[in-house]
Amino acid sequence: MNMRKLLSGSFATAVAGTMLFAATGASAQSGKTVVTFAASHFAEVGRGDRLKAWVEKFNAANPDIEVKPVTIPFSSFASTIFTQLGGKGGPDLIRFDLPEFYAAAASNSVLPWDGVINDADYKFTSADKYLKINGKRYGVAFDTANYAMIYNAALLPDGKPPKTFDEFLTAAKAATKDGNYGFAYRATMAERGGAWYDVTNFVYGFGGRWSKPDGTPTFNSPEVVAGIAAYKQVYDAGITPKGTDAATYRRMFWEGKIATVVDNGGVATILTSQGKAHPISAAHSPFPHREQGMILAPITINANTKVKDAAAKFLRWMLEPKNQQELQTLLGAVNVATIVERTPEELKAMPWLKAYDEQTPYSVPALPQGLEVKSPEIQQIVVQQLLKVLQGGVAPQVAMDEAQRLVQTRVLGQ
Repeated sequence: MNMRKLLSGSFATAVAGTMLFAATGASAQSGKTVVTFAASHFAEVGRGDRLKAWVEKFNAANPDIEVKPVTIPFSSFASTIFTQLGGKGGPDLIRFDLPEFYAAAASNSVLPWDGVINDADYKFTSADKYLKINGKRYGVAFDTANYAMIYNAALLPDGKPPKTFDEFLTAAKAATKDGNYGFAYRATMAERGGAWYDVTNFVYGFGGRWSKPDGTPTFNSPEVVAGIAAYKQVYDAGITPKGTDAATYRRMFWEGKIATVVDNGGVATILTSQGKAHPISAAHSPFPHREQGMILAPITINANTKVKDAAAKFLRWMLEPKNQQELQTLLGAVNVATIVERTPEELKAMPWLKAYDEQTPYSVPALPQGLEVKSPEIQQIVVQQLLKVLQGGVAPQVAMDEAQRLVQTRVLGQ
């Protein structure tokens, strides 16, 4: 895929004048080989500093190499990195979100991991299978966040999580009173990306997939339509604070005003830290199928790097059991590349972690398989049709038939 077409289509045009990294790999005056490593995590308050300290452990153990964290905020990360890659520069190691990972692999902007690791040496999590393209590995998971139902037991009628969709609707209706709500999700075009993840959890939970493995779109399949219909059922039930954005309803949750949400482990960590007066619990989502979306972020090797061997040494260090354990602990409610058991201390502090970890085998990327690089255009189409269902009275089957037609004609040119 042509990089210019990729950036003008699937991703926002990069900001002009962004400072580019030169082709990396120059040695510092100290004689150390410098490996630059970019991750949006480094810009986060608290977690960023802990992650930098973790990287310093590698530097201390390898005096001939210095891994330098590159701090780029999440909001500008993709545009900045793709500008640098297009200029034949960029950091040596890059932690991508999954859409950008597939785009970078399609444009040959990241290297296959030939000779970097031996797969047989590691016990990877089930998410690892999504990081091989046409049989070649292009990264390993740096962090993976699962989705589950977070609930405030004090607001549920019997204090227990609903196990079926009907039980969920009944409990959420009972909790919706006195300024409280039974559930919350996104249902506005302003939060298109978040609405995509939210509706994907319903679609997967009702047995649907956006596409077949070969990229054949299935947006109007019976299972997808069932998920859309369930989303509409929740909307019509009056159990959500309609029109609120995620920041608002998550604040409402930690204030004890919302009974349930389906969200990822990173959000559960925030709700725990912010809402100490209203402890959270978690269980698998109350849908007929256990499958839910996941947020999968791989670490990759820049195709422009001049220090592949030094970068590979850091990656092998990262995958050592002790370092995987430390990385998972500092990142919070996520999984890392390999299977790591939680420590007793973690489970005591956050007992809801167990529900998230148990979801790992059932987590599936939210991107349409085989159409990953087309995801932004597809998301726009699907969320537009979803809003017609929620707010315009269009039948789910009619809306998704139109989504199928638009994806086939506008996105795939069929």
